[in-house]
Amino acid sequence: MDLENYLEISLMNFTKDEYKNRLKKVQKMMQERGIDLLISHDTNNMNYLTGYDAWSFYYAQCAIIHVNADEPLCFVRAQDAGGAFIKCYLKKENIIVYDENFIHKWPKHPYDYLVEIIKERKWDNLSIGLEMDAHYFTAFCYEKIKQGLPNAKIKDSDRLVNWARLIKSEAEINYMRAAAQISQKGMKTAIEVINPGVRQCDAVGEIQKSLFYGTKEFGGEYSSIATLLPTGAGTAASHLTATQDKFVDGEATIIELSGVYKRYHAPMARTVLLGKPDNLKIETMKKTNEALQAGIDATKSGNTADDVAQAFWKVLDKYGIEKSSRTGYSIGIGYPPDWGEHTLNIYKGDMTVLKPNVCFHMIAVMQFGNWGVEVSEAIRVTENGAELFCNFPKELHVKS
Repeated sequence: MDLENYLEISLMNFTKDEYKNRLKKVQKMMQERGIDLLISHDTNNMNYLTGYDAWSFYYAQCAIIHVNADEPLCFVRAQDAGGAFIKCYLKKENIIVYDENFIHKWPKHPYDYLVEIIKERKWDNLSIGLEMDAHYFTAFCYEKIKQGLPNAKIKDSDRLVNWARLIKSEAEINYMRAAAQISQKGMKTAIEVINPGVRQCDAVGEIQKSLFYGTKEFGGEYSSIATLLPTGAGTAASHLTATQDKFVDGEATIIELSGVYKRYHAPMARTVLLGKPDNLKIETMKKTNEALQAGIDATKSGNTADDVAQAFWKVLDKYGIEKSSRTGYSIGIGYPPDWGEHTLNIYKGDMTVLKPNVCFHMIAVMQFGNWGVEVSEAIRVTENGAELFCNFPKELHVKS
């Protein structure tokens, strides 16, 4: 490897060629949808297109893609400009910085400056795509664009960049494999520290420490979703986090977590039961795993998300188990508040065709009024089947 390429890779998560290929893919999709200029406020998409990575998404920032440009523009506040210059692969002139006097000075807003940039470049009469349902893209952002660019044709880009992210590169797959190693370490810690009399918050402290420490080769990062820890009757609910309550003998706990490496996630869920074996929970977990495995077996290039879902629900129907929620979604880059990509769902009727290097989190969670069990896998589609990112026992973990 020559020095230039070495420096390029050492300063960025991907090569410039990979970023260029991503841009071309997005621009082709823009042409197909009649979008001349795309304003991407989604934190994950901004990372995907520019390499930008910082905890600054709570205020206005975006990537701007012209359909014929050689590079995107990265629009950030002055306080975050240094991070953009460090993290982005872009030329300096393509990092657009707005002044701090736009911060919390309503009705003044950073998108006032963005509008001026667009006008200066004579892009104000173009067809402009906005990510209408992106996290952190506020109604105020939309109104500034709409009112400031009256001659533009504003349309919803309909998760265009999210869909461009669906098929991963080999480099992305390797980052997810690294994240999976961290997930496994975190789950091993969870199984060890969840014991009667231990506070939930103390257990999560140990789990988080493990996830951040990562492995010798791969250090961890913050996850886009907190470690989820529904316990006891809470296992019949979803997305509950730790409290200061103590674990109780005879109760089950669901752990859902993800290791993170260079912002790529590989989520995993498992269930622990404290105390004597509970045959009902053990048998339900076996049925749950049977359904999960049926979905995994149906995962291969050429099949659809619906095929996977049909295989999964066929097993549930056999046992008379009802489940109304989806059982999976695509994954990859993740920033708070979600590690899902907001594209394909593993659900009946989703006819998205699976292709090699599509990755999804398949969640088998069964809830029965005041108790439940859960197991999940992060999965990569291959030509001939499925690759599980994690390798961790799926059965109910009983700690007598």
